[in-house]
Amino acid sequence: PRPNIHWNCLPSGLDENYTPIRTYQVCQVMEPNQNNWLRTSWIEKGDAQRIFVELKFTLRDCNSLPGVVGTCKETFNLYYQETDSEVGRNIRENQYVKIDTIAADESFTQGDLGERKMKLNTEVRIIGPLSRRGFYLAFQDVGACIALVSVKVYYKKCWSIIENLATFPDTVTGSEFSSLVEVEGTCVSDAEEEADNSPKMHCSAEGEWLVPIGKCICKAGFHQKACGRGFYKSSSQDLQCSRCPAHSYNDREGSWRCDCEDGYYRAHSDPPSVACTRPPSAPQNLVYNINQTTVSLEWSPPADTGGRNDVTYRIMCRRCSWEPEECVACGGNVGYSPQQAGLVDTYVSVVDLLAHANYTFEVEAVNGVSDLSRTQRLFAAVSIATSQATPSQVSEVIKERVQQRSIQLSWQEPEQPNGVITEYEIKYYEKDQKDRIYSTVKSRSTSATVNNLKPSTAYVFQIRAFTTAGYGTYGPRLEVTTKEENPVIIIAVVAVAGTIILVFMVFGFIIGRRYALAVKFPGTKTYIDPETYEDPNRAVHQFAKELDASCIKIERVIGAGEFGEVCSGRMKLPGKRDMSVAIKTLKVGYSEKQRRDFLCEASIMGQFDHPNVVHLEGVVTRGKPVMIVIEYMENCSLDAFLRKHDGQFTVIQLVGMLRGIAAGMRYLSDMGYVHRDLAARNVLVNSNLVCKVSDFGLSRVIDDDPEAVYTTTGGKIPVRWTAMEAIQYRKFTSASDVWSYGIVMWEVMSYGERPYWDMSNQDVIKAIEEGYRLPAPMDCPPGLHQLMLDCWQKDRADRPKFDQIVGILDKMIRNPNTLKTPVGTCTRPISPLLDQSTPDFTTFRSVGEWLEAIKMERYRDNFTAAGYSSLDSVARMSIEDVMSLGISLVGHQKKIMSSIQTMRAQMLHLHGTGIQV
Repeated sequence: PRPNIHWNCLPSGLDENYTPIRTYQVCQVMEPNQNNWLRTSWIEKGDAQRIFVELKFTLRDCNSLPGVVGTCKETFNLYYQETDSEVGRNIRENQYVKIDTIAADESFTQGDLGERKMKLNTEVRIIGPLSRRGFYLAFQDVGACIALVSVKVYYKKCWSIIENLATFPDTVTGSEFSSLVEVEGTCVSDAEEEADNSPKMHCSAEGEWLVPIGKCICKAGFHQKACGRGFYKSSSQDLQCSRCPAHSYNDREGSWRCDCEDGYYRAHSDPPSVACTRPPSAPQNLVYNINQTTVSLEWSPPADTGGRNDVTYRIMCRRCSWEPEECVACGGNVGYSPQQAGLVDTYVSVVDLLAHANYTFEVEAVNGVSDLSRTQRLFAAVSIATSQATPSQVSEVIKERVQQRSIQLSWQEPEQPNGVITEYEIKYYEKDQKDRIYSTVKSRSTSATVNNLKPSTAYVFQIRAFTTAGYGTYGPRLEVTTKEENPVIIIAVVAVAGTIILVFMVFGFIIGRRYALAVKFPGTKTYIDPETYEDPNRAVHQFAKELDASCIKIERVIGAGEFGEVCSGRMKLPGKRDMSVAIKTLKVGYSEKQRRDFLCEASIMGQFDHPNVVHLEGVVTRGKPVMIVIEYMENCSLDAFLRKHDGQFTVIQLVGMLRGIAAGMRYLSDMGYVHRDLAARNVLVNSNLVCKVSDFGLSRVIDDDPEAVYTTTGGKIPVRWTAMEAIQYRKFTSASDVWSYGIVMWEVMSYGERPYWDMSNQDVIKAIEEGYRLPAPMDCPPGLHQLMLDCWQKDRADRPKFDQIVGILDKMIRNPNTLKTPVGTCTRPISPLLDQSTPDFTTFRSVGEWLEAIKMERYRDNFTAAGYSSLDSVARMSIEDVMSLGISLVGHQKKIMSSIQTMRAQMLHLHGTGIQV
């Protein structure tokens, strides 16, 4: 039938800049079976092979048009026809090739029309490769209320350029989005091609010159014009002269570099293009702290760095007599921590100084040109008098007697006691534990017995002396192994213990028969919601350790939280080694509610103690800023870490990460605790790839009843990670955390890809309600994807528990072959699709039928020519294979690849059930 012609060219109000515009409109929404066509004039393509079409249009929302149910549409179709010349005005539909169905991101209603300002939609489509002289574009309306504002048709090219003394002309881009067009360059006047290295450039599909190859050089007897005063050219390869950099000059022509002004210098490694610089000024605010014969120095950076960023510091130490001007260098007996020169940080400790002596310390800032300067050195200086020295090391330790559970030691007094020794401290620890966990014993004499040791265990001992000046340093390590336990004694102890247990069991059985059980034995530690406390400060001090602010040193800001900055730093508690920590700070000017909410997370974290849950070190509430101090996780959040290291881990490593997260969630679930915001962004990773659950800002407690839920009254919900019942009814359980864990599994196996990609939250909710789930990520083993699907069961009672998940992952780690077979905990099938219209691919008999089902039949010849004659061969295709067929539209590539992944999953399911495919 002949198409209808209902498109009209009319004035249509204002565009986004309030400029009057005319549009082509059609709005036959009341009549069924519309087929309205609008065609452009013939467009000659010239040298272009790949054409871009930009459409700007508005579209009426069908919901705002009463009485048009079944006849109104919200899309229109874009077609093209290739010809060698104009073909007249007749439109025959079978001569046109469909480009795409166009939908609007924004539609308007009657109210919008009243304002006479249109909400423009912009869509860009690509056609090609084109082989004939020109083409038509056509627009088909099938019942929409639409106004076509503009159609922009263009192609891309690389503009002419001169590179390496060669001219490259304007070049039209290639026919494919990944193609590069090689272009031969022409040498400029008085230049010729370098031997066996002719100039070439490549024009990319985006109209950019890439990959220069070869060059031209000046002919014999010709050279480029000499650089004038104030300019230089450091290499013959440079095409033009450059202006002298800052603080440099030249007063002659033809210079290859510029000389530095007085007082400015270049380091030997600086290229001529670098500005001249000068030495830095002196460090500022030098302060010191003295502890007997150890001096700690700290300072601020210099006000002027000399224009360089390679500033370091060096320390000069001189010991002076009581008479002025009589000083000598300290020499090699003095130690510097971390070092004496080349310091990057602005602090140093000087140790092993003499007691009751005068010292002068000079701190100088240096950079790459300090040694070239002839001016006077600038430094900060301080004079200090040391006090009494601590004792020297206890160097000779002897093991006197070794028993099964005790060791007796003796030692000699230090060579330099530096006073009266009042006691000795013996530090000891198990060799396997190193010195992470150690104990101490005090002794007033030069011998001691250490008791309560383990039999057959290697221990390490160190001893230090104490005087009124303080403790000396620990002496060398002594390793001693305790004796083995007597087996006869062990048997006797076990027998006695067994008899006692048996008597209690019999007695308990008799009592239990006569009386009801009155006492409930304690089970797993139960989480207590801090919000149940009338005074939140009481909760935080019950569950979190109060730290002294002086023990915390903030080093740098690493992020921003809801309540303030997140920093990294160091914590040094008395008697313990310093350690790296992360510090959450409460911003200045906080309200009391903000302070309470901020510390609530610490009250929650303080109740947890598990290797896969982030550990709380303590809080600072009695100073400013208010701080929450937690262990430092070097690799930060899991999603960003995975995106940074995309494809760099084995499947077993990824499963190991998932197992750690599941173990942490099992611990929280056993405590009766619901996280509510489990996502890869809320899992932290340390330097050993250990994953730990964190961020307890959305968390809430549940009742003792395992089926109890927590119902919120509002607030934001992370839709892409949240179970259906939590989205619909705001009910959260450990089962809803299991759903979120399934999304985390998908994030890990896809290396941090965004769940549901660029779908809107409403589209995600609709897809989930219709029973569709995320497909398996690329190269994801079937067993892991099946476990994801189990976590996404609609009925929360059908989802696995975290204890089951840990068991399944343990089995996969012990036997990697189980990753290849879907071994789920549930029996209900779930369709891993996102498109409701996607059919069952296993029912098709040919590649052509499959392409028709997904509306990609235009590529039938592409698949046939490449030899893909069966669905089995299609199911093994990768994205590179799809691109090699000449399918250049990114949307079409994704659609075809998504259906191939689903086809692969359906075939795998049939193999698993014994059905032959």
